[in-house]
Amino acid sequence: MNFQNRLIVAVDFDGTIVEDAYPKIGKTRIFAFETLKRLQADGHRLILWTYRCGAKLQEAVDFCKENGIEFYAVNASFPEEKYDYSRSRKIHADLFIDDRNIGGILGWGEVYQLITDEKPEIKTAKKKWWQF
Repeated sequence: MNFQNRLIVAVDFDGTIVEDAYPKIGKTRIFAFETLKRLQADGHRLILWTYRCGAKLQEAVDFCKENGIEFYAVNASFPEEKYDYSRSRKIHADLFIDDRNIGGILGWGEVYQLITDEKPEIKTAKKKWWQF
């Protein structure tokens, strides 16, 4: 994926930013906050998109803030959006990072590489047709 435009990225909390220990806050997943900070520095808009609500949601927001991440919006497509319980909680985003993806969550380094297409170039010598 090579995205030249800035993306809106929805990020789950439990199992994605931190290990799943709900209703407690689990241990931070390796490189989670470093990657999120780098994505923000690259100009991408991050939305916290989580099952948490009320006091448990505020704990997650505060935890992220203490670790240097303030989200563009929380459980909403934009900051001013108010959740209407008569409709779906689906939000608008270009990408969703969630441990419940098919195949689970990738490592945060891999997530960054996929979003930015920053993969180290591996040079290999071309083999002749008779070489195995």
